Amino acid sequence: MSLPLRIGVMQLTMEPVDEIVAHARALDRCGFDTMWLAEAYPWWRKHGMEARSSTALSALVGAATNRLTVGWGIISPYTRHPIQVAMEARVTQEVVGPGRLVIGFGASKIFMREAGLGAERPARPLTAIRESVEIVRGVLGGGELDFRGREFTASVPALRPDAAVPSDRVPVYVAGTGPRLQEMAGELADGLLTPSITTPSFVRYARENLARGAARAGRDPAKIDLGCTVVASIAEDRATGREGAREIAGMYLANKVENIKGSADILLESAGLERDEIVPIAEAMTSGGRLAAAAAVTDSILDKTVPIAGTAADCIDAIEAYRDAGCTHVMLELWGEDRVEQVELFGSKVLPAFRR
Repeated sequence: MSLPLRIGVMQLTMEPVDEIVAHARALDRCGFDTMWLAEAYPWWRKHGMEARSSTALSALVGAATNRLTVGWGIISPYTRHPIQVAMEARVTQEVVGPGRLVIGFGASKIFMREAGLGAERPARPLTAIRESVEIVRGVLGGGELDFRGREFTASVPALRPDAAVPSDRVPVYVAGTGPRLQEMAGELADGLLTPSITTPSFVRYARENLARGAARAGRDPAKIDLGCTVVASIAEDRATGREGAREIAGMYLANKVENIKGSADILLESAGLERDEIVPIAEAMTSGGRLAAAAAVTDSILDKTVPIAGTAADCIDAIEAYRDAGCTHVMLELWGEDRVEQVELFGSKVLPAFRR
């Protein structure tokens, strides 16, 4: 049996804390399943915006909501030792209660580059993520852990049986653009997270890789969540409803040019985009900021990104296309004017189509 479709929002954490918490309350009130907190490290600051900590925000979001699941989407194994990750997870886990925290690990090539990783010795992101998943699960599981890996060492005594800690299991997801990370998610993770500019074609590609990894590990791929990050916005009229998606698409297409050359090729190929098409967007982002980048996103380019955008009917059709491609967890990169109003419109006119 396949997993039920969940719909959440990928929250960019370059916004003020009070705005992020207000968005969380709106998502909770309007029936969304998840709020993923995305870390962008130095790239946001390069463009005049602040980068905030997902792990610090998650407890604040959890305390402000009642049912919303909070996801770290994503943190890098190079920013925090896995024992520290487990400690930070425990705080949020205690605040939100059972079943409302998800950890997402990803390599984050932006951070790796800006932190100079790989300058002294080759970076091994697959190894670092694999070892981080094992250590975090071990620490949160409460048993004794004596881990000696290629990237990390962790020696942690077992918890006493009467220790005052939550007992629910925290799912751990792996983010991946390329086949090796996607297959690794199939082997060991509770779910796979795809990057921004995911399209239905890329969902099918990711689902195949996830299934290949799951088969090697003897797992049922239908039980592994596939979370897909999709640019999104909504309004009563179609043109207005596409503008927020145009802006977020511009930011992330610029990101693909500047930061993850090579890794982004399969994303662009799946979208039918040529790198030459999006270089002007990156140039506009550098010279004029995100509004200039948005202006450089033509209707043709926006259509190729397959946004969940426009009217409620447009958004329902797009979500159905992603679900049919194999996505089990839609993560909207919701952007544009008055996002609380957009959340309410999604909640009243889109979500009921998927709650039958």
